[in-house]
Amino acid sequence: MSVTVDEVTRGALERMASSAKGQVRQVLRAKIVLAAATGVGNAAIARRLAVNVNTVRKWRGRFAALGLDGLKDAARSGRPRRYDDLVRVAVVAAATSAPVGPAAAWTHASIAAQVAGTVFAPISASHVGRILADLDLKPHKVRGWLTRRDTPDFWERVKDICELYRNPPTGAIVLSVDEKTAVQARERRHPSRPARPGRAARHEFEYRRHGTASVVAALEVTTGQTLIETIQRNNAVTFTAFLDRLDRLLPRGKDIHVVLDNGSSHTARHTKAWLAAHPRWHVHWTPPHASWLNQVELVFSAMTRAVLRHGDFTSRADLIEKMDTWMIQRNEHARPFRWTYEGTPLKEAA
Repeated sequence: MSVTVDEVTRGALERMASSAKGQVRQVLRAKIVLAAATGVGNAAIARRLAVNVNTVRKWRGRFAALGLDGLKDAARSGRPRRYDDLVRVAVVAAATSAPVGPAAAWTHASIAAQVAGTVFAPISASHVGRILADLDLKPHKVRGWLTRRDTPDFWERVKDICELYRNPPTGAIVLSVDEKTAVQARERRHPSRPARPGRAARHEFEYRRHGTASVVAALEVTTGQTLIETIQRNNAVTFTAFLDRLDRLLPRGKDIHVVLDNGSSHTARHTKAWLAAHPRWHVHWTPPHASWLNQVELVFSAMTRAVLRHGDFTSRADLIEKMDTWMIQRNEHARPFRWTYEGTPLKEAA
């Protein structure tokens, strides 16, 4: 039986045949039809795909008679449905609503109990799972999302900060300042094991706590140099004290442009009064929920990966000393970050 395939159908068959997530039997059927459409005989197709010639003949004929629908599994008789549509609707209604009582998430067992109390039809938790799987409903999975505040000047602020990074004002100093708080000094109870061929490094899960440390840092955007300082409290008084030290360290007569997020220590009245009293400081505020525009976050991210994530600290002082040492070593070869609009990963300049 000859097989004729138009361009639209060929495209659908090719997508089906090359799908990495498609069912194996559907991929095989598409390959059979594509080969048949090129004039290849049944026996040759069977040898090429390592299947029985009767399989090739079956799906070739089904496609010739029914098109793409012919490649679907035929309906099977099976056992009659035990639950009617009312039960299925009750399962869906429960899974797509808020749980009853103090529970924050549904389980298959709690949905089964809810359905039994709603339509008086006992149903097993496993059958609830099958109904939900058939509908691709996963009430046990929760994804977070954030409602962005209505900030009319969102993109204007983004553009202002990006232009500041890409074209710093001549003769001015550009800083990116922020805090990293509550860094835990954790000491593993047993020594870590280094990586070996074929096996990743291994770290003990159990650890001792030695308190936390918080730091404030100022990144000079045009050079990549970063000044870090340990702080006892994260408030406006501590923050302005850090700005005072920066103001004394930086050359007189130069304007200072600083990028800040909307943290409470930055937007407090005390801080705004300090900024008003120091007219050479010009603040560029990141929009709400966009602190990633603050380049010093990239430095914190690098420190987390290099020192904190897999670090082992015998005390709070040990944690602080290692953060300071890492920052000093980084400053020896620091380079500015390349800032792009295109969404490509940021990296330090070559």
